[in-house]
Amino acid sequence: MKVLVTGFEPFNHEKINPSWEAVKLLPDTIAGAEIIKLEIPVVAYKSIQAVHDKMVETQPDIIISTGLADGRVNVTPERVAINVTDARIPDNEGNQPIDVPIFEDGETAYFSNLPVKKMVQAMRDAGYPAVLSNTAGTYICNHTMYGILYYIQKEFPNARGGFIHVPLAPSMTVDKPPIASMAITDIAGALEAGIKAAVQNLEDDKLAGGTEN
Repeated sequence: MKVLVTGFEPFNHEKINPSWEAVKLLPDTIAGAEIIKLEIPVVAYKSIQAVHDKMVETQPDIIISTGLADGRVNVTPERVAINVTDARIPDNEGNQPIDVPIFEDGETAYFSNLPVKKMVQAMRDAGYPAVLSNTAGTYICNHTMYGILYYIQKEFPNARGGFIHVPLAPSMTVDKPPIASMAITDIAGALEAGIKAAVQNLEDDKLAGGTEN
């Protein structure tokens, strides 16, 4: 089995992106699966194209993209991606799509076909704070997750895919007001636990994972 795991380059004037820094720390195999690592740009459509090119090249069984969610306390596997990009800030090439469909022929939304609740539980069992997220936002993270699931539907029907958001790294909070962060080694540990659960489980559990607001 092959698992393609991606992380983003730095953006918004930051020196690092903890998603890619954590992905780099992952072992080369998890639960017997080969881990393929890829850094992708924070650029509309180029992020999707980079992942798609690697999917074509390596034919992975699972594709998991990871990205930064400034202010989140937990590592958060995402349930769903929506077909819109509404960028609050420009991407790394100055693009700022507002209310633009990602793919005109795509569905309104795609749900991850990973066992996201089992992944959350595996992370928690390993000692890392994790919860299920029901929104991947409307920036390049949602954009990329949607692209992965779009191509799974169109070209890779036997693959599974999704997205995991991670908190800021402590070094990124020095000049900010008090805000949540997590050590990159802990982010990597949580990702490893979640990937292991994805490799070992095709079906998800019926566990309460919703929110009231």
